[in-house]
Amino acid sequence: MIRFDAATYGPVVSALLAEAGAMPLDAGTPDAALGERLRTLSTADLFGGAPATEPDRAAACLSALWLRAGFLDQSHRLSQGIPGPDGSFWHAIMHRREGDYWNAKYWFRKVGDHPVLVPLAEAAHDIASSGDGPAARAMAARGQWDPFAFVDLVEIAVVNGKPDDPLWSAVQQAEWEILFDHCWRQAAPG
Repeated sequence: MIRFDAATYGPVVSALLAEAGAMPLDAGTPDAALGERLRTLSTADLFGGAPATEPDRAAACLSALWLRAGFLDQSHRLSQGIPGPDGSFWHAIMHRREGDYWNAKYWFRKVGDHPVLVPLAEAAHDIASSGDGPAARAMAARGQWDPFAFVDLVEIAVVNGKPDDPLWSAVQQAEWEILFDHCWRQAAPG
């Protein structure tokens, strides 16, 4: 599994991620302190003032940070303006977290064959292999990432009052980290 190191993303992002708590599977409660810091942040700030090589991917990173802090509306405003698979992916995750599961699946259909799907499948396999129950075994047995099945698993957890289910929260965290890393590497200045 890919090891996520927040220090890789520079001092601004590293500091934000150090303060960010775990993301619940549902909308959760926005982190007011992180929200205040994010309100003044531009995409250039993410990269120490240097312009991003791919502005849409830099916007995806900012959308991801808003999502991580629990501000779904702010994340939504950004992600819906990002063309292509990266914007659709963040948009889908945001709708899944807000509990609009049908809409999350709609946006996951628009993602298509994304480069993060293979490492995400590997991470989900590793995480699910440590879990109990038929859903964990089914995920561990999959050879590829199935975002639609994951939407269903999240919905079941949330409806059953388990928005902090440790297994699915760990998969969601891996999803966030792998997609963030992908967007960051595409956007980061030379």
